Parts: sequence; structure tokens; C-alpha cells
Amino acid sequence: MKALLCTELGSIEKLTVQEVPSPRPGADQVVVDVKASSINFPDALMVKGMYQVKPPLPFSPGAELAGVVKEVGANVRHIAVGDRVVGFCGHGGFAEECLAPADRLMPLPAGMDFELAAAFGLTYCTSLHALQECAQLKSGETLLVLGAAGGVGIAAVEIGKIMGARVIAAASSDEKLAACRQAGADDVINYSREELRQRVKELTGDKGVDVVYDPVGGPYSEPALRATAWRGRFLVVGFAAGDIPKIPLNLALLRERAIIGVYWGDWTRHDPAGHLRNVKQLVKWITEKKLRPLISERVSLRETPAALERMTQRRVKGKVVVLPEA
Repeated sequence: MKALLCTELGSIEKLTVQEVPSPRPGADQVVVDVKASSINFPDALMVKGMYQVKPPLPFSPGAELAGVVKEVGANVRHIAVGDRVVGFCGHGGFAEECLAPADRLMPLPAGMDFELAAAFGLTYCTSLHALQECAQLKSGETLLVLGAAGGVGIAAVEIGKIMGARVIAAASSDEKLAACRQAGADDVINYSREELRQRVKELTGDKGVDVVYDPVGGPYSEPALRATAWRGRFLVVGFAAGDIPKIPLNLALLRERAIIGVYWGDWTRHDPAGHLRNVKQLVKWITEKKLRPLISERVSLRETPAALERMTQRRVKGKVVVLPEA
């Protein structure tokens, strides 16, 4: 079978498509014939050796997938050969076949195709967990989303609207902000030419926002934190800009602001029941057409490294889906 392999950490451009043996499952594992997977920012970090999880070399990146079960391990009871599934493998999804933990897979929801299933998991689950469990966002509050045209950003915009918030989307181009408007954003800020904090003050009548969703980091985090209201909540989701900002802690003290880390992957292990509840809620919203995951590109395995590079350069809107059999 074909797989996109990382044989040395550091450079995305050194990823190559190679023929490798088909995986065999351990007792609690499943082999999935991958029909679709999707690109996420942690995939690029993992290849560069900058992610908290470092698989042994060589490995195939790709954390989420959808496909058909090819083989199951001896202890697997809830999944059978031939089942259509969606789930999270951690890595290995950019391949024609993938070895996945059985407890990280679930049946493909009725009415959902492989591409849509592969595109909604990590980004929408992260954003729902961030806004619901971490920030406890309330109807009527104001939410500021940084990097709002990216995968998790678009998801946060859509989920924030469903939860009843006023959503301000911030991104680096008018083209990206148009996508945010389509996703339901009430107001937009182009922080490549507008001063973020000042524009937030204008849009909120000097009150500030109740919640900041920040998957970007870099130079945008501190002005966004300064733009929060009394007892505002600042969600640390990621660092797509590349730099981890050093925030003066007096900013938290001054208005009783809360800085909250969001680590969805680890939360699913601490609260698997909560994760299942959230997945069911997201599937319900998708089937009701309240959520519309944006798939901006579909690429083959050979085209995936270039798409990963575009993601690191923040030139991707929504989700890029990988089709291993293309």
C-alpha cells in the first residue's frame, strides 16, 4: 500500500510517497482502508519535530480519517470488518491503510460521506470543547475568534453562533473574512491593516469581548487579551503564527481575566463520556445543517506536502481533505 512517509524530522518538503507493507492490528487495534483524511496544523508540527507527540521514525502523519474497516484485533467487539468508520488515529492517516486504536473509532454517522466525516472531527471537536467546557460561553456574550478563516477558526465562528454569541472574526485578508461572513460572523477585523485592540473597542462600545479564541499566538495574543471585558476568558488553542507569546500576568489581574489552556486531545482521555456527548451534538448540528464544514481543497498523497506547507504559511481556508486513493 502507498503511504506518505516522514523519514526524518524537520522539513515538510522531504515527505515522500512510498510503498510499505500493510499494517496488522494488535489485540485492541483496527486496520482501516482510508477513504479520506484531513490536514491539521499539528500534522505539520509533528513532521517538524515540534509537536508534543513524537512517533518513532518512519511514520505517516495524518491524525483523523474516515474509511472502511479492513481487519480487527482479537479484543475488538464494537467494530467489525466492513464497517464504515470515522475517528482519530494520532498519526498514520495519510496512507491507503491506517492502524488505529479501536476505542478512537466510531461508526460513520448516517447521511455523512467520508470527506465530510474526515473534515469535521478535530477542528469542530476542539472548538466545541473550548467554547463549551473551557470558556463556558453564554448566549448573548461576545466572542472574538483569531485566525477565523482556518480550520478551527471557522469551526469556532459557526459554533459560537449556534451557542448564541455575537461573533467577531479576525483574519489577515478580506478574502478570508468573506469566508468568515459566510460562516455567520457578525463583525470582522482585518488585523493586517487594522489595530486589533482599537477595533474591538469600537465594535463593543469600549466594553471588550467576553471570550477570545486564539489558535494563532504571535503578535496578536496580547492585544486580544487586552481587548477582553471584565472577567473575560482568553482561550489558548495554538500557535499558528509560530511564536509562543510571553504574556504579562498583570493583564490577567487587572480585569480579573482568565487565561485558559485548551488541550482537546488530552481532555478526551480524561472525559471520554463528555467527548462522546460532544461528537453526538456536532453530528446532530451537521445533519440539521446548522454546521457546514468548509472543505476548500481535495488533494492526493503526492499533493499533501504542498498543502501542509500552505497551511503553515496560513494560506488555507477551512479544511483540506486528503484522498489517498486519488
